[in-house]
Amino acid sequence: MILTKNPASGKLLQIYAPYSEAMVFSMLERAHAAHLTWRQVPLHERTALLLKLADVLRRRSESYARLMTEETGKTIRAARAEIEKCAWTCEIYADKAAAWLAEEEIAADGIKHRVVIEPLGVILAVMPWNFPFWQVMRFLIPTLLTGNGALLKHATNVTGSALKIQEAVNEAGFPEGLFVTLLASHAVVEQIIAHPLCQGVSLTGSAEAGRAVASVAGRHLKKVVLELGGSDPFIVLGDADIPAAAKAAVIGRFQNNGQSCIAAKRLIVLKEIEEVFTSTLLAEVEKLVVGDPLDEATDIGPLVSEQAAEIMEQFVLDAVAKGAVVRTGGTRKGAYFTPTVLTGVHSAMEVMTQEVFGPILPVITTDTVEEAITLANATRFGLGASVWSRDLEKGEQVARQLAAGATFVNSITKSDPRMPFGGIRESGLGRELSYWGLREFANIKTINVYSGEEV
Repeated sequence: MILTKNPASGKLLQIYAPYSEAMVFSMLERAHAAHLTWRQVPLHERTALLLKLADVLRRRSESYARLMTEETGKTIRAARAEIEKCAWTCEIYADKAAAWLAEEEIAADGIKHRVVIEPLGVILAVMPWNFPFWQVMRFLIPTLLTGNGALLKHATNVTGSALKIQEAVNEAGFPEGLFVTLLASHAVVEQIIAHPLCQGVSLTGSAEAGRAVASVAGRHLKKVVLELGGSDPFIVLGDADIPAAAKAAVIGRFQNNGQSCIAAKRLIVLKEIEEVFTSTLLAEVEKLVVGDPLDEATDIGPLVSEQAAEIMEQFVLDAVAKGAVVRTGGTRKGAYFTPTVLTGVHSAMEVMTQEVFGPILPVITTDTVEEAITLANATRFGLGASVWSRDLEKGEQVARQLAAGATFVNSITKSDPRMPFGGIRESGLGRELSYWGLREFANIKTINVYSGEEV
């Protein structure tokens, strides 16, 4: 059985029965059959359904947000914002679809040469719990728009959210069976990847999960897109707007209770502004309200589980044992962990070498910009990175030297449906969102026309 619990209270939310293998493979076959019809549906009809999906999401926003909060501990305000982002992404794709999927004409040696975008078939998504709606929707919207079918294997602790996503898609009017949530084991997921009707896999999760899925997909020559972990640097140069950078660092690190792949996980500050920046940062962190995630005033709720909070406790103990100083926070109560700032941090500490999926912010100082860049790139990850400077040209120069899939000047790392999103190294491969995301699970097909007079 699948059990979901409220991390804030520890209370059981719901019990779900897993699907049988026969049911799962029947759903795969139905999704394939639905895709064969769906791929023939004109693009303007597909985009119309995306707009209907946006409407469903907004109309049911409050109930979806509350469910996410109960299942994950994210604040109700953050949950509402997540639903709105999903609805907005539907609208962006509906607006851009014609241009992003337009055929391309190329001059070559024949009469006519065109590149067309065609769907592959049924794509499997394996998704995590921390953004239960958004991480599914950023995969699902472009996947369906291209003409594919889709299956979702969501994290078990957000099973309620997974089923509500399926309900929303059905209510919007998409063909029955084109998209379905699977309550299946990892062993069954492996069989789905191997099945001839599955044409690709999109996974958001840890590097370890990415390796496992990519290994299975590779054996069966299936396309994968992997959005994995991160240890994003947040660099504050000497000429930065210190109050703005400090506020952004707090948002970037502690949003979603610190449980975000693209969180600002390593704060690198030039020594010349260390004191003033740190004191400004601490003042901002201490404003955060920790409490019931359903309370409108709460900024920080519980982590996803008590075990997750215990892991944060161990990160702090390791850092302190190796010379770090806890400037604020550092305490646990059940699944709650107080927003924490560490100084005196160095590369031998686990907070620098591991992905810290919780509300801990290590502050590191460097003497020069070059040292800051070197330190920022000294990681096995490469998802996002942020640099702060009043000199925009200098900021961009630094951003260009950072090893990451997405770099930002004077902004936190964030995803936007108009821009490609993804990482390098152990942060993954492939891209989601934008023009690029539409092409990941597509046949980039060429049509070449010749007169036939010469061979």
